[in-house]
Amino acid sequence: MKDINFLKENNVDVNKSLELFGDIETYNETLIEFKNGIDGKLEQIRKYFESQDMPNYAIYVHSLKSDCKYFGFLKLAEMAYEHEMKSKANDYAFIKESFDSLMEEANKVKKIVNEYLGTTNDIYEDKETSTEDIILVADDSEVIRIFVKKVFDEEYELAFAKDGEETLNIIKEHEEDNRIKAILLDLNMPKVDGFAVLDYMKQNDLFSKMPVTIVSGDSSSEAINKAFSYDIVDMLNKPFSEAKIKEFVEKTINSGK
Repeated sequence: MKDINFLKENNVDVNKSLELFGDIETYNETLIEFKNGIDGKLEQIRKYFESQDMPNYAIYVHSLKSDCKYFGFLKLAEMAYEHEMKSKANDYAFIKESFDSLMEEANKVKKIVNEYLGTTNDIYEDKETSTEDIILVADDSEVIRIFVKKVFDEEYELAFAKDGEETLNIIKEHEEDNRIKAILLDLNMPKVDGFAVLDYMKQNDLFSKMPVTIVSGDSSSEAINKAFSYDIVDMLNKPFSEAKIKEFVEKTINSGK
């Protein structure tokens, strides 16, 4: 189908999304990744709901919120944000009472996406890079990783980590070769969070070798103040546009020269 009017008729804020993605082609390509990954994300949300693991539940509903804001699914984004805040407050009673409503809205969004995209075999193809310089993108959101890949794939080699543990492994692998020119680091990640990654970099004096910009949906004063207690370059809030991520990556790379 891919009729933009279908999305608007279903209360999807496409115009706001296109301010971020730049064009409908990029929106569609990235939406395919959202479609491919949403079932797995919802499975994780249900898993941590059923086990009453509120810290991990908060991480995954936070990721769902960020993705939905990108694509204009604002009702689901607002619901996921409320679940994020309540899980951080350990309010399981609220989450238990409203969990079915969250899943119902998520399934509505899935139906809209499936009808809009129809059947597609589109694949995001890798391209040859023109440099050995690496940008490390550490974010549990597949949508963010694919979006950054599309923006920078022809200029840099990109390394991706979906949790803090993978991030640390990549950092350790390149501590001596000076290839990582910038790290885009999310704070809310599974297994090991972004602050633990920052702790490791501080302990090993790596900020001058691998400059870091925080890319996060957490704009609370507590998170901002804590992030800037480390020697980071800057902090970029999600959602962001192609122009904005280019600006921050250039600033981050130049800070290490």
